[in-house]
Amino acid sequence: MPSVHARATFEQLALPLLPSLYNHACWLTRNQTEAEDLAQEAISKALRAFDSFQEGTNFKAWIFRILHNTFLTSRTGIAASRTVFLEDHLPVDETPSTDPSPEDNLIRLAHQAALHTALDQLQPPLREALLLCDVEELKYKDIALILDVPIGTVMSRISRARLALRQLLQPQFGKSK
Repeated sequence: MPSVHARATFEQLALPLLPSLYNHACWLTRNQTEAEDLAQEAISKALRAFDSFQEGTNFKAWIFRILHNTFLTSRTGIAASRTVFLEDHLPVDETPSTDPSPEDNLIRLAHQAALHTALDQLQPPLREALLLCDVEELKYKDIALILDVPIGTVMSRISRARLALRQLLQPQFGKSK
């Protein structure tokens, strides 16, 4: 059992990442209830293993690897062929400061839906690498650690995912420059 001091440190590191962990779990499981269970299980495993975390290394990459591995060993992870969940609303702390017009809202929702649909069409390994890079803003070396693949594979997957997204979104948004 971690000491009270270690638990406080774990909480300081983990609490800010809970929304990101849950969102990523949603993308992986495609089910809110399963995502909640997955995120909770990953947090529980991370707390139990916190003594093995090396201070000075990237905690976010460490805990996302635990989430990824927990998903892979779960019933859902083994059976999953696609890994996307659609979220239709922004968190409260990300709401725009100015009130958009109804037309702006419709355009934003249409763009969001098109992006989610395009992401849903990507192969799961490409989608996960892209989400870890562009949504979670993790470095390639950390993504390689999380996915347990060489950094060159991460770079290739992200490049292929971005190209595929461009091709999927081009008919709706026109030619990219």
